[in-house]
Amino acid sequence: MNKSGLSDWVLFFCFAAAVLTMPLWLAPFGANYPDLMQKFAIFGVFAIGFNILFGLTGYLSFGHAAFLGAGSYAAIWSYKALTMNVLPAIIFAVIVAGIFALLIGFVSLRRSGIYFSILTLAFAQMSYNLAYSVLTPITNGETGLQLTLSDPRVLDAMAGVAVTSSLPNPNIFGIKTSGLPGFYFCAVVLIIGFFIALRITRSPFGMMLKAIKSNQTRMAYTGFNTRPYLLWAFVISGMYAGLAGGLMAVTDPLAGAERMQWTASGEVVLMTILGGAGTLVGPVIGAALIKYFENIFSAFNKFELQQVFSFLPEGIQDVVVSVVSMFVGKGWHLTLGLIFMIVVIFLPGGIMEGVRRIARVFGLGKKKITEPASVANSQQGQVNG
Repeated sequence: MNKSGLSDWVLFFCFAAAVLTMPLWLAPFGANYPDLMQKFAIFGVFAIGFNILFGLTGYLSFGHAAFLGAGSYAAIWSYKALTMNVLPAIIFAVIVAGIFALLIGFVSLRRSGIYFSILTLAFAQMSYNLAYSVLTPITNGETGLQLTLSDPRVLDAMAGVAVTSSLPNPNIFGIKTSGLPGFYFCAVVLIIGFFIALRITRSPFGMMLKAIKSNQTRMAYTGFNTRPYLLWAFVISGMYAGLAGGLMAVTDPLAGAERMQWTASGEVVLMTILGGAGTLVGPVIGAALIKYFENIFSAFNKFELQQVFSFLPEGIQDVVVSVVSMFVGKGWHLTLGLIFMIVVIFLPGGIMEGVRRIARVFGLGKKKITEPASVANSQQGQVNG
């Protein structure tokens, strides 16, 4: 096994260990409850998939929420028509999102740059409006698609699953996916998704995507057709988004058109840039950070802040609480905005660039290898020849 392959396996096992031990190391941060950890895993999958397109090719999509919503609708329809087992729902969500991404990508990839971004945004908004109006028989409009007692659930009926007077719950061969089991199911899917993304990045296909990002014009001049590679990257990225949408239905079997809004597409862009576009772990860190602020910082109020700063004198305490309250609760977006500004200005490569800088300070980063001038000149001569 070469050194590069070994480092990939070390990265994978470290990532898997960190994900599976979330309930332990998130406890000091007050974020170790199953629903929040499940969000970390789901949006981690979403960000990993988006990074395959944006991080590797440089094509910025503002329409990935369309695939997220399509995956959610497909999963709920699987529950309603087939079975409450989550595995068929996840498979169905990935397939539907992949087909949807193929159609949108085939049209959108006829353009590049800002025109591509606007096209994907337009398709996502059209999908959102269609889900609210024209496709109401499929999506149930603004009420959202949800389970009913009259759903056929053909496979469950064939398997002899008892019909109860209450709505059934999603399960994995009888094991309910609520609480920690639901989190660990999403965590395993995240680990598998990370492994696939790792293999794609290190494969010749991934190298081609990086070459497209580096200089697509030069590749076109050599007669190389880049569009099939871009289309496949778009489809794979859309399938990841559909997978994330299907995972949303694991513990909450409800799908609404709001998941297709442009804000959801913008959110995954922020996650990827914040963590580090083009890196493997960065998008997951960005997703976890944004969801942490959204769920933890937004829950703080002045009463809780007064308890936190109760050790201060009364006059100073009131001033500190008044200032801090602007950055938590309803003002958590302000904190996130400031962090995003700091990262973009001082760490253009995202949080992972900061990690690499710290690693280099302690001598843990990769050292740049410089070739002797004679070797470099020899290689240059071969290229010119």
